[in-house]
Amino acid sequence: MGADPADGEGPAPGFVRVRLDLSYDGAGFSGWAKQTARRTVQGEIEDALRTVTRSAGTWDLTVAGRTDAGVHARGQVAHVDLPQTLWEAHEDKLLRRLAGRLPHDVRVWRARPAPAGFNARFSAVWRRYAYRVTDHPGGVDPLLRGHVLWHDWTLDVEAMNEASARLVGEHDFAAFCKRREGATTIRTLQRLDWTRGGDGVVTATVRADAFCHNMVRSLVGALLFVGDGHRGPEWPAKVLAAGVRDSAVHVVRPHGLTLEEVGYPPDDQLAARNREARNRRTLPGAGCC
Repeated sequence: MGADPADGEGPAPGFVRVRLDLSYDGAGFSGWAKQTARRTVQGEIEDALRTVTRSAGTWDLTVAGRTDAGVHARGQVAHVDLPQTLWEAHEDKLLRRLAGRLPHDVRVWRARPAPAGFNARFSAVWRRYAYRVTDHPGGVDPLLRGHVLWHDWTLDVEAMNEASARLVGEHDFAAFCKRREGATTIRTLQRLDWTRGGDGVVTATVRADAFCHNMVRSLVGALLFVGDGHRGPEWPAKVLAAGVRDSAVHVVRPHGLTLEEVGYPPDDQLAARNREARNRRTLPGAGCC
């Protein structure tokens, strides 16, 4: 219901665009996007929103980045267009009511009117993910097992960073993406680096203007091969340049991946960014990373 959730022109007359900041544990979801007979983040939030606002139909959400099954989010952003009268009637108590209705593995932390020109998907200038892995010989801390991958080889973080630096910039990431008909695989990778924390967990920080399907998990899989010595630091860049999938590049499991943050320009640049993103290329319509 409401305005077309994919349009770039803002809410219809009489509607207010509401920005939602949310997080979820992806373990129990078949990804973000609604699917028939499957539990999804979008489905849960839309059902809860319909219930707490006592609406006859569903208010459609638009999200900054659709995540795959098993992928977590700490800083996801979505928007929904609601009738002005409905928003005014529920604004003050919406968060508390959603908290009482939503399952415990998904939370909405903020709900507020979005500035003019805002579109959760098309106004974003970057998405930042983290992938966490441990090479401890004893395995993963049981309290972190749902968010950290165990890699049974010692990792050389310096070698991984050397390889990662060669991938930063605008490239065609076809070799690291699952192709989608009509969707480009050209992306600008703004940041890719690895750090080892005091607890031994090695975290990749990956930031780009957008991601194509399986991109982050494929990059991580290739870089783990470098870190454990199976390939040299030059290998991922060679795979990238070849432009085709390499059977040695494994898509790592989703549970180590978390969408940490989505970046937006200043309010007075939102509309321009919205138009630029829509005109330059079409983002993939299915799951990401």
